[in-house]
Amino acid sequence: MTANADAVQEKVLAEILSRNAKTEYLQRYKLGGATDRATFKAKIPMVTYEDLQPEIQRIANGDRSPILSAHPISEFLTSSGTSAGERKLMPTIKEELDRRQLLYSLLTPVMNLTPGGLLARPVLTSYYKSEHFKSRPYDPYNVITSPTPAILCADSFQSMYVQMLCGLLHRLEVLRVGAVFASGLLRAIRFLQLHWEELARDIAAGSLSPKITDPSVRDSVTDILKPDPELAEFIRGECSTGEWAGIITRIWPSTKYLEVIVTGAMAQYIPTLEFYSGGLPMACTMYASSECYFGLNLRPMCKPSEVSYTIMPNMAYFEFLPLELAAAYKGTGDVHLVDLARLEVGKEYELVITTYAGLYRYRVGDILRVTGFHNAAPQFRFVRRKNVLLSIESDKTDEAELQKAVESASRLLEPFNATVVEYTSHAFTKTIPGHYVIYWELLVKDSTQGMMPGGEVMERCCLAMEEALNTVYRQSRVADGSIGPLEIRVVRGGTFEELMDYAISRGASINQYKVPRCVNFPPILELLDSRVVSAHFSPDLPNWSPHRSS
Repeated sequence: MTANADAVQEKVLAEILSRNAKTEYLQRYKLGGATDRATFKAKIPMVTYEDLQPEIQRIANGDRSPILSAHPISEFLTSSGTSAGERKLMPTIKEELDRRQLLYSLLTPVMNLTPGGLLARPVLTSYYKSEHFKSRPYDPYNVITSPTPAILCADSFQSMYVQMLCGLLHRLEVLRVGAVFASGLLRAIRFLQLHWEELARDIAAGSLSPKITDPSVRDSVTDILKPDPELAEFIRGECSTGEWAGIITRIWPSTKYLEVIVTGAMAQYIPTLEFYSGGLPMACTMYASSECYFGLNLRPMCKPSEVSYTIMPNMAYFEFLPLELAAAYKGTGDVHLVDLARLEVGKEYELVITTYAGLYRYRVGDILRVTGFHNAAPQFRFVRRKNVLLSIESDKTDEAELQKAVESASRLLEPFNATVVEYTSHAFTKTIPGHYVIYWELLVKDSTQGMMPGGEVMERCCLAMEEALNTVYRQSRVADGSIGPLEIRVVRGGTFEELMDYAISRGASINQYKVPRCVNFPPILELLDSRVVSAHFSPDLPNWSPHRSS
């Protein structure tokens, strides 16, 4: 596949265009049944989600005519909450599951090239609910401890409780521990911290908590939950001390690696995961989104900072908008998109896809840097989401810059054995000038030797963040006075758990949830502000000179 990437891409585009030739969308642009690249590029415009919203809304409202796809839309996949700040509906068709299954099946041979040869597989809710998953044949490379009814249970507490219980019952057999996103795995560890006593009680008695009311979930553990006082005592011994360093390898001693996505915005969880796992490797196996599954990491056991994904050319038709053109593109007129096989190493591009399910020249919003090639297929590092997070005036701070600033400032917490476990931000414009507000939840790793940093340290953190932000921000602070001092508001422990619970109560998927790196929704701001335990402002102006290029 990767050796003939260009030919595979040409075939994929022809298949998509020929099968969907009679759709309303393609007929609108008078493609006339053409399936070649030149006609496609000349007639079909590049679009965003907002451009397609009317068509998607019609499908969501029950219109079954072939609007985008000749194949019936089987379901909508919802994008994670931080993708442009709203839950986008992505149409999909049944056969997409076969394409995803193929990508998953490639993971086993890829992992077999690594020590241990164990399969790591992030899977989303739509797959779990499909017959592909429920009727799956036994696969020795992919045995999971969680019973299917517990995975499918809509009640997040009951689902997490029984999955954690089964994980503890099988603790000596577990070879990998993980979730789709790193934040999901940390939520599971947090769940253990909060509920270990109850879990140990159930294991000792061999009976399930009355809080688990779903009959299918209760039935799923009847055969494996037997009284085991020895295991219960072990769990109490490990969890009652309050020492959580290395808890993953203490509870699950055979674990070879963590199965999590720790690229992009998830990179900030790496230190916390290392703390809980005792430094286990983290396998990032796949690059995927609600719109499309893109590719694989052919070196899944590499360091998170070195992860590159190889695009699989059979998944969709891929085009790339050079970053310098993306900034200038206003949404109309011709723009030159580069084909998969013609990319340049070292350059950054915005990803544009055409899918079997009926997205045509769709801007995903991911910025990728080409790091090399596997045969003729390019390999990418995920750089960031395109959307700007914070802006008060002419400043524009994106997710990568904000994360870099948080990492820079959090180094000042190391002498206190403290770390930033979670953060988000808000452009506060109720005062003049406006200023950046950063919400931090802190964790003191060793409560016997560490302590919460004081006000002076937190003020230095504010200034350190400002020093790490871009030159436009610093000019606005120093020369123009159009942005006020940056503020860090420290929230009490567990606040971001409440934020996730709130998102889930509004329909977000626990499996896809990512903490929004910027919040503007009033109820979320009210929740955060009601949990603030201290607020700190930058005590000084950051460095800035009109002659500096940084």
